[in-house]
Parts: sequence; C-alpha cells; structure tokens
Amino acid sequence: MRPNRYDDTGDTTGRTTGNMTGNTPSTSGHWDLRRLNPPNRLWGSNGVTFGPDGRLYVAQFLAGQISAVDTATGDVDVVVPLDGPVQAPDDLTFGADGSMYIADLTPGRVWRRSPEGAYSLVSDQVQVPNGITCVGDRLFVNEMKMNGRLLELFPDGGDPVVLTDGLALGNAMQLGPDGCLYYPHMIGNQVWRIPPDGGTPELFAEGVDDPVAVRFDKGGVLVVLSRGPAGIVTRIDLATGARSVVVSGVLGLDNAAFDAENRMYVSSFGSGGVTEMREDGRTREIVPRGLSGPFGVTVDLRGTVYAADHYRLASPGDSGEHDSSGVITHELQPFVHGITADDGLLHFASEYGDVRTYDPVHRTTRVRVRGLNEPTGIERSPDGALVVAESGAGRVVRIDGRVDGRIDGTDTVTVLAEGLPHPVDIAFDAEGRCYVSDDELGAVLRIDNGETVTVADGLGAPQGLAVRGDELFTVDVEHRCLRAVSLTTGETRIDAENLAVGLPPGITRTEPALFAAGMPGSPHQFAGLAVAPDGSLLLSANGEGSVVRLSARAPF
Repeated sequence: MRPNRYDDTGDTTGRTTGNMTGNTPSTSGHWDLRRLNPPNRLWGSNGVTFGPDGRLYVAQFLAGQISAVDTATGDVDVVVPLDGPVQAPDDLTFGADGSMYIADLTPGRVWRRSPEGAYSLVSDQVQVPNGITCVGDRLFVNEMKMNGRLLELFPDGGDPVVLTDGLALGNAMQLGPDGCLYYPHMIGNQVWRIPPDGGTPELFAEGVDDPVAVRFDKGGVLVVLSRGPAGIVTRIDLATGARSVVVSGVLGLDNAAFDAENRMYVSSFGSGGVTEMREDGRTREIVPRGLSGPFGVTVDLRGTVYAADHYRLASPGDSGEHDSSGVITHELQPFVHGITADDGLLHFASEYGDVRTYDPVHRTTRVRVRGLNEPTGIERSPDGALVVAESGAGRVVRIDGRVDGRIDGTDTVTVLAEGLPHPVDIAFDAEGRCYVSDDELGAVLRIDNGETVTVADGLGAPQGLAVRGDELFTVDVEHRCLRAVSLTTGETRIDAENLAVGLPPGITRTEPALFAAGMPGSPHQFAGLAVAPDGSLLLSANGEGSVVRLSARAPF
C-alpha cells in the first residue's frame, strides 16, 4: 500500500508506479502543502530472499504486497500487488524450479507463485505462518504463536507433516550446513534446530538478544538478528559456539539475505527499507527506511510533531535530529495508532485494545485501560479525561483517572455515545463540545448529553478530525480530500484534493483481519489530523508514508 518510487522535492505529487494518489498533484486553494519527510518507497519490509533473477525479493506485511529490489541501483518493482490473492505476506522463499512460496500470515495461508506468475494455494492449515524455507524441492513453514508448530508442506498435494510443536513464536528459519533446520524462539531468546526428517528438537543457543531471524552466511556462520531497538546482530560459529555481537542501530530488524559475494542485506519491520550491513555493524542504505503508516499524528506545545507509527513513536524530519529517512524514532511502542499530546505526556490508543500514557522525559509507559474493541482516535477533554473512539464497539468512551490534575491509576471507563457504525476520531472545540468522525456512516457528529447530532454528512469516509477556531476539518479518505465544516453556519467546503491517503483510486482489496489465531494481525488504516500551535494542520499521509504540513495562505 505504498508507492514504489518518489521524488524528494517536497511537493505532494503522485508517484509514477503503484502510487496511492494517482498521478495528479495534491491541490489546495487555501493551504500550502509540504511533506515533513519523504514517502516510504518500501513500506514494511519483512522476509527477504534473493530470487533466480538476482534481485532481492521483499515481503511487505503491512503493505500487503511483495517487491523486488535491485541492490545495485535501489530500484523497487512490485511483483505481487496489494489487490492480488495474497493479503499479508510476512516471509517468502524460492523453490528449485523458481517458484515463489509465500507465508500469508493473517489469513493463515501458504501460496505458490509459479515462475509464470500463476497463484495456487499450498495450504490453509497453518496458523499465523511466518518462517518459510525450501530445502531442495521440500517446503517447510513455522507458526508465529505460542506452542507453534514447524511443518513440512507438499505443494503437489498431501497433508502437512508436523516436525515439532512447542515453538515460542517461530520466525525466519534456514537449513544449516550440518543438515538441520535452525529457527528462533522469539519468546525465550533461544535458537533451536531439528533435522528436516523429524526427530527431537535441540536447543542450540540461548541468551540471544530478541531473536527474530536466523540466517547462514556463505561461510556457514549462523547469523541471528534481533528485533529490538539497537539492531543487534549475533554471529555464532557452529563448530565452536564462539559468538560475536555488533550493534547496527537499525531498529526493528526482521530478516536478512546474503548475495553471491556474501554481502548481507537486512530488512526492518519497524521502518521498512533495505540496508546492506557489514560484519562490523556499518551500514549502507539501499532503499531508505521511513514511516510504516503513519496513523495518528499530534503536536505538542513546543511544536514537536509525533506520529503513531504502528510499531513505534516517531517524528518526521523537522521535529529534530533524524536519519536519512527524514524520521526520528523515539521509542519502540508496539501497535500504536491513535495519539494525542497532553501537558508533556503522550497518550496512545492501540487498535488491539489498550490505551497507554507515555512520559517522553522518563521514557515510562503506563497502561490505562485494556480490552477495548479497536480503539482508534484519542483526545484529551478540557477537564483532563481521555476520550476515545472505540471503533469496533461503535462507541465513544471516556477514561477518567486524574485527581488534582495527576493521573492516579484508578481509571474508569464510561460511555459517552454508542450505537455508531464505526467511530474513528475525536476532537473538541473551544467550548468543550465533543465531535466524532464515522467513516462508515460518512458523517461527523457532535455528542450532546449522550445523544449524537449530525454536524455534516455525505462525506465519504471521514477519519482524522481537528478543530481550528470556528471550523472543523476532517480527512475524507474515500475522496482523498480535506473537508472543512463551519461550526457556526454548517457550511462545508473541500480545502485540499488528491491527498496521499487510503488506497489508490480504483483499487479494492479484502482487508486482512485485525487478529490471527489470537495474535495481532493487520491494523486498519487510519489517516490522522492535528492542529499545530501555529495554526497549521498536520496530516498523516498514510497513502505514501509521510506527514504533510498544511500552512494557511493569507488572508485565510
């Protein structure tokens, strides 16, 4: 769900291939539009492997597609599009005949894509399939869940064979030079191995930092990648057990592949892209990393912009020091979607059910509420409570937990409104009135004493919501525009068009499930909106992976 190529000119023109906005530039008669960071060319990079043509193939779980990267030029081409049969590819491998095998995590399917591009279903009997590898003509896959299984599958027919179970979140695996399959237990910091024909699994290494993938270089050395913030890579000699550890700084490593010259290329689930990594930890970007969404966006009183970026809390480039992607990562924060700034704190809503408060100074996080049904937009009310759009339950809820202005840990949840199709975001006006957008209803509503009053309807799919003075603004994802609503007259107008939000025009796809076998699946997209202290608007351009600032033109 991201473009493949971009120009870094700071404008908001549509991209040339596979773009989310079409080829028409974003336009506005009221605002000047400027990206705060470049679009993400390779949104969400997970499993990587070299194909028969020498290109590096990348499974993009969040994007729902697979791309091929020329490691010499950095060119990116989509091979498996987001509107094809594959929903959420997390890993991939090639068979001896050139067939591509794909672990489609969320729906629990394993696919074969022939060299001619035809798809066939290998299995739908694997839950949360992730690590996948070929051993000659044989195909193996494991499950990323507690008590997961490692199985052999048979593309030409036949029931799966379970080699072992008891995996504590399996992931990327590979055959070692000793003839055993090596795989990580992501929970437990261990690497295990088992013969491909079955037998008793053997614990090979423990105390390995957050192992997410095991790979072997051309010399037979085991390379273990860490999913943590430091980008740790551990090399283990199979014969002696000797280890060496380097810190690369590549946040959220996911997978690695070695070319014929033994150069290692790594992917990042946290920020996408492809990076060449040397044995001493030095790196060279092949495809720059970037934002994974973004989802919600907010700005504090100092003007620092924060994006809730699914796996992390991030800021686009002009909010401080950043890497070449134009983004700074403040903290790995799993599954953050809604966000709001509040007197030095940040509050997060996760579609997976919880609301959290984060202190950026002390870098501490406290869970406020668990068990909500797809909470998305979040905003602080004038009296200090948090108000959340509980999208999956069709409710707007209030979270109280302050005594004398301080969060005291006795959070209570009350319902402000219910019976809505799909409430998405929250905003308050200067008089303290609460507004909610509903992208299924196609309307913005005001909540008055538990009742909802329509403020504007016929809007398509309004998501991000913000109030600026006596006007309310919302991001209409269906029509890819910014709409303004007068709070005094009720009049509406379109303020900006052809925004890089949502799916490309004319593209439809089956949205992957939010949960898969009890594990987090694919998040629902959310294009956030916020008002900065200087009166500009901040837009989550989730159709390309950037944050866009809209600055008002005089005398508007």
